Amino acid sequence: MTLRSDHIAGAALAAFGFLVLAMSGDLPLGTLAFPGAGMMPKLVAVLLIVFALVVVVRGKESAPLASLSWDDLPHALRVMAVSAAAIFVYQIAGFLITMTLLLFALVFAVEHRPLLRAASFSIGVVVLTYLLFTIVLKTPVEPGLLGF
Repeated sequence: MTLRSDHIAGAALAAFGFLVLAMSGDLPLGTLAFPGAGMMPKLVAVLLIVFALVVVVRGKESAPLASLSWDDLPHALRVMAVSAAAIFVYQIAGFLITMTLLLFALVFAVEHRPLLRAASFSIGVVVLTYLLFTIVLKTPVEPGLLGF
């Protein structure tokens, strides 16, 4: 059997789904009427596992792993590094600062877009998202350094 890219990707996603299930095992599931804290992580993990297994089964349609070009690996690593940094500082800096810097870093530094466009895009998306969550959905976001 030829190992293909979808076999690896599907197996990795399924493994991640099982990891999420294991880590959310202590959270209460609740009922459909009153879902507990574990309802959403477990539901998403099960769906991830199911769809990952579909990817593995249909893997014969993808390119063989040996024929893949790894030219985009540096770009992917930069995206992962910026995302990991944002995860690390999220509780310290809060939603507004972290998400603005995350989007700015991705758009300006990783994707090499013009400075003014990257800044206006980052600020605009974060402000609209903040307003949506705090005013429309009445959901708190991490306050961080700014206190709101």
